[in-house]
Amino acid sequence: MRMPTPARRRHFLSFALISSVALLLTSCGSGPDEPSAGGAGAAAARIPTTDVVSGVHEDPAAARLLPAGVRSLTIAYSVGGTPPGTTYLGDGKTLVGQDVDFAEAVAKVLGIRLDTQEAGFEAILPALGSGKYDLGAGNFGVTDERRRTIDFVTYINDGQGFAARKDSELGKVTELRQLCGLNIATGAGTTFEATLEKSRHVCADAGEKAYKVQTYAESGALWSSLQQGRSDVVMSTINGLRYAVAQQPGLKFLNEFHRLDVGFAFKKGTKLAPAFRAAVNRLIADGTYRKILDKWGTTGSAIKESRISPPELKG
Repeated sequence: MRMPTPARRRHFLSFALISSVALLLTSCGSGPDEPSAGGAGAAAARIPTTDVVSGVHEDPAAARLLPAGVRSLTIAYSVGGTPPGTTYLGDGKTLVGQDVDFAEAVAKVLGIRLDTQEAGFEAILPALGSGKYDLGAGNFGVTDERRRTIDFVTYINDGQGFAARKDSELGKVTELRQLCGLNIATGAGTTFEATLEKSRHVCADAGEKAYKVQTYAESGALWSSLQQGRSDVVMSTINGLRYAVAQQPGLKFLNEFHRLDVGFAFKKGTKLAPAFRAAVNRLIADGTYRKILDKWGTTGSAIKESRISPPELKG
């Protein structure tokens, strides 16, 4: 499905601005946050900066769960796009985002220091096993496939959704067969790509033209593909898409498709998980957790308690 020529002309300038700013933002980082939606100048100007972390105190009971001698850990963030994912303030140096707030709050509860690194989304999980990073944060959805090689400590519930241009004929997507014949833009190495590739056969099974999966390492290029008519729909995080639609003209959120728990990622068999779970649960109990969600507008992603590598949510 393609936009009629007049409509494409009407939206070109606004989307060109959106995409150009997104490219500037993501060029500072190394990839999308599974992926973060957006990149509008307006969105960049509205990054919330409320301090919800500095008042967090160490919890000795949680800290005692850490392996002996642990005083600092190396964390890798997937950076790029717009909030609630990890991005930069206007100085081009200060990292902000929901994952950053959660990680820093947990570090305060445990009384440890975080050595911050940046990496492409698709590179973080493989690097955990080698010990390059102690943990990763990038809206990593907990799937049964990932649990084979990665341990997770959950802190929110997000998942998969769809967005398109406002003039798109697409409505609620309840099954991937509705996307047959369309071009779908998504992030490289994400659960979205895996879901689309796994179900690619549904179109052939129905005797219809297959959909095409277009993957991007930067959110600016992803949204540019939509602006230029090379893609018809974007599959990304529920929270990221809702943010993009709220901040940018010419977009519409179609629907949630599949919910997933999201967690800090560790190498399989890590001894850090119990301490991180206790820290997240402490934040939930003392109200800091709710403050972080309120700050980033993601209260619909709240969980009641943190868990270690729970089974993938179905349905």
